[in-house]
Amino acid sequence: MLGPIVNGASLVTGSLSGAFLGDKISENLRTKMPLCFGLASMGLGIAMVGKVKYLPAVILALLVGTALGELCHLEDAITRLAGRTRGVIDRIIKPADSGLSQEEFLGKFVAILVLFCASGTGIFGAMNEGMTGDTTLLMVKSILDLFTAAIFATALGYSVATLAIPQFLIQGSLFLMAARLMPLTNPVMIADFSACGGLIMVATGFRIAGIKHFSVANMLPALFLAMPVSALWVRFMVH
Repeated sequence: MLGPIVNGASLVTGSLSGAFLGDKISENLRTKMPLCFGLASMGLGIAMVGKVKYLPAVILALLVGTALGELCHLEDAITRLAGRTRGVIDRIIKPADSGLSQEEFLGKFVAILVLFCASGTGIFGAMNEGMTGDTTLLMVKSILDLFTAAIFATALGYSVATLAIPQFLIQGSLFLMAARLMPLTNPVMIADFSACGGLIMVATGFRIAGIKHFSVANMLPALFLAMPVSALWVRFMVH
């Protein structure tokens, strides 16, 4: 389970470094780098979408999954949890004045939660390592997360480091389940799953860059529907 461990360590290291340095990092760097991270997220998402095999199946999974997320108010639940997390951390470590309102803090926190914990790269990377032992995808993600966490922690503080916990739990669980799950899949299902994750990554990039506020957390159920919908599409719609 090398990949999940290294990814979690990089997130904690970056978060603690960024929160400690705080306003010692120039305002220009703190302002401009999230635009770069948003662009990187969109670029990675576009590359993943390019692997799609059956786009109608991916769109169907995205629409149904997002509708489920909206009906369950998934992002609202995550936002409430993020607010409690901030309160606990702030009581333990007195935060510097970030200049962010509670609403701005929670908006950014939820966006990076999805980026760190629910990206297609992290999910598929953990599954791939569980089956093949190849850590390449998670190592690449670890490098990106190190710098991303550092920059966002300058504004959001030590709370960013707490994201390492759900990230490791998700990646570790997928790593352990991969041996049972992967034999039930095929290359088409995996490609469509990656494409669905890619669309969510593009939405996340727009949100991080401040271009458009997508409720990305409400899109997450689509990841669990992508493979089944792809398999059903091939069975009933492809001749």
